[in-house]
Amino acid sequence: MSGEAMRPRDVGLALLVICVWGVNFAVIKTGVADVPPLLLGALRFMLAAFPALLFLRPPKVPFRLYLAYGLTISVGQFAFLFTAIHVGMPSGLASLVLQSQAFFTMVLAALWLKEHWRANQLAGLGLAAVGLALIGSAHGVSMSLGGFFLTVAAAVMWACGNIVTRAVGRYAPMNQLAFVVWASLVPPLPFLALSYFIEGPQAISHALSNFSLHSFAAVAYLAWAATLLGYGLWTLLMSRYPANRVAPFSLLVPVVGLTTGWLVFDEALQPVHFAGGALLMAGLLVNLFGARLLDRLRRSP
Repeated sequence: MSGEAMRPRDVGLALLVICVWGVNFAVIKTGVADVPPLLLGALRFMLAAFPALLFLRPPKVPFRLYLAYGLTISVGQFAFLFTAIHVGMPSGLASLVLQSQAFFTMVLAALWLKEHWRANQLAGLGLAAVGLALIGSAHGVSMSLGGFFLTVAAAVMWACGNIVTRAVGRYAPMNQLAFVVWASLVPPLPFLALSYFIEGPQAISHALSNFSLHSFAAVAYLAWAATLLGYGLWTLLMSRYPANRVAPFSLLVPVVGLTTGWLVFDEALQPVHFAGGALLMAGLLVNLFGARLLDRLRRSP
């Protein structure tokens, strides 16, 4: 189906994933209000692994890659992201800043994989850097500077996980959802250790003894909707169509995230946030479509 347009049903599935992932940030904010962020991470991945692993066989991938994936894209990314939202990063703005992972991935790929940059990628990186600087400069009552830097750190860890994913891809074809499920066995112990030493046994005990249906709903959404449903459908679409046809849908995640944050939490953005966000999104668009546009301009008479 690589040469065909996406079917309406598959477009609908892509939009469903975007909605699930966009709302995810508001759910995180709801979750960390009742459960310490590092403990929330442990519970998320426990529920993502069980009982799903009973129905999926582990792909034949070296243990070191399960470990690397679990420690970067799972522990690293979500430890920073959950903590960022816990200390005051607006959920909608977090969904936007986290998209900078695309550019950190580009930098890491150049350093580790010796990939070369194209002109449109450098232009996109420059736009995104200015956008992030503008967003970071607007810290204050509506956004803590610590929350901003923690979200950027989450984006860096996501980018590290993307490099690991490249290595995992050498073992394709494989069931990528099964890999994610079995890799979810890695994060709980590190998360619990971090929670014990940073948040403390009293905070853990208090959260678990007062664990409510509301808290379970947040954990269940993060594990089953954002992780299993979202990633499962995304993997299905990526297997049916070229990546450059599916990947641009992810640009809509901050739109949903910002709208949800505004509707649910009345999160207000300053003009500088909109300016920075516009530059960041423009950088992503240039990175995705700039090369194609330049090729067309060169071919035109």
